[in-house]
Amino acid sequence: MESKRDKKGKLFLAAMIGLSAIFAPIVSAGVSAKENIDPYNWTREDVSNLSMNAHNTAPTINKDELIQITSDSYIWDTWPLQEKNGHPAVVNGFKIIFALSVPNDVLPGKRHDTAEIHYFFSKDGKSWESGGPVFKDGEALGSRQWAGSSIVHKDGKLQIFYTATGKKGETQLSYDQRIATATANIKTTNTSVTFEGWSTHEMILEADGEYYQTNEQTGPVESSYAFRDPYFFLDPKTGEEYLLFEGNSAGKLEDRSYKHEYIGSTAFRQNHVIPDGSKAFNGSVGIAKATNQGLTKFKLLPPLLEANYVNDELERPSVMVKGNNYYLFVKTHSEKFASGLHAPEGLYGFTSDSLFGGYQPLNESGLVIANPTDNPYQAYSWMVMSNGTVISFVNYVDVDGKDIYEIGEQSPEYQMDHFGGMLAPSLKISITRNETKILHEKKQGVFK
Repeated sequence: MESKRDKKGKLFLAAMIGLSAIFAPIVSAGVSAKENIDPYNWTREDVSNLSMNAHNTAPTINKDELIQITSDSYIWDTWPLQEKNGHPAVVNGFKIIFALSVPNDVLPGKRHDTAEIHYFFSKDGKSWESGGPVFKDGEALGSRQWAGSSIVHKDGKLQIFYTATGKKGETQLSYDQRIATATANIKTTNTSVTFEGWSTHEMILEADGEYYQTNEQTGPVESSYAFRDPYFFLDPKTGEEYLLFEGNSAGKLEDRSYKHEYIGSTAFRQNHVIPDGSKAFNGSVGIAKATNQGLTKFKLLPPLLEANYVNDELERPSVMVKGNNYYLFVKTHSEKFASGLHAPEGLYGFTSDSLFGGYQPLNESGLVIANPTDNPYQAYSWMVMSNGTVISFVNYVDVDGKDIYEIGEQSPEYQMDHFGGMLAPSLKISITRNETKILHEKKQGVFK
């Protein structure tokens, strides 16, 4: 016969197992019907609704009034160390940010060819000190690193997800893009932050050719290829963990079929001419679901959003939950819109009551923040914090009406003089259901 003490012990053990299940992240290898839903289409009609106004146009940046956080390097795509819930993390009193970087004697237009990830730390979240490269020479995968995201686990360990571009040791630059990860211990003193005990870097995601276009499927008339910019997201409604990333709709150009839903409503299509070449624009926001606790195994899911016939690069996607709604954000360049669409360099956003499906463009068109028309390239790579603060970097300023291609034809001196390569003044936006507004400008480099 079982004693009362044995019964109590078993009940206690069962209770503890139950609590562990409650507080552990949910990791399931299966895919639900909702996760297999068709992507939302950002349409030509949506973009045609766009108008710039005081609520979505950023104040003009004066580069001469700004301060570089590093005197010998350019920085651009920037992101903070975050808790799994998306809030900026504080580690023993330090805030930590990451950014793509090259020495400032590199021609700005060539910076992506040698980019590596650097980090910076601060106690007040305003004045930043450089910690140098995140990885030691030769440790990272690829020939260079492009943007990603970084989280801190409950045990204090850093995990970074990044884009491994090209092949390690290559003698001729290539543009293969895969998603990699590694972990490290965060060590702090009263005045410094360092990373120690790095794990082996692992390649965790690459384009499959079914949901996401591979480099081999990309044709010569398509302006770019993308499988990059991983962003970690813990869904607070379900406990599932995901990576979002930038991709392109799968298939070779000649194999991708036209669909009415790429364009818009029946009434819009009746009066809208689709210019030749629009089919080559096939940007998408991809998503993959974690299938292990270590966040090293993921299952590719159908895209959250596609922009076929609309846009070719939906960069650095991120998602957050506010109230009952999901808010999905991307950044893109004006020249990445298909012919016949006129839209600014900017931050664009979409909202739904579900992570999968049902998205609608914010402010009817998707435009959340635009550069001013007289300074159309002043900032880029906006990232929305959970409190509505938006960070970015200073791109090209005061270019006298030149477009981005004409800027690239100017002398090295001109390009370096007009390129910022530093943190931009942050912005504060309000988000109310399907509408956003720029409220005010904040100081440079403020993340909270």
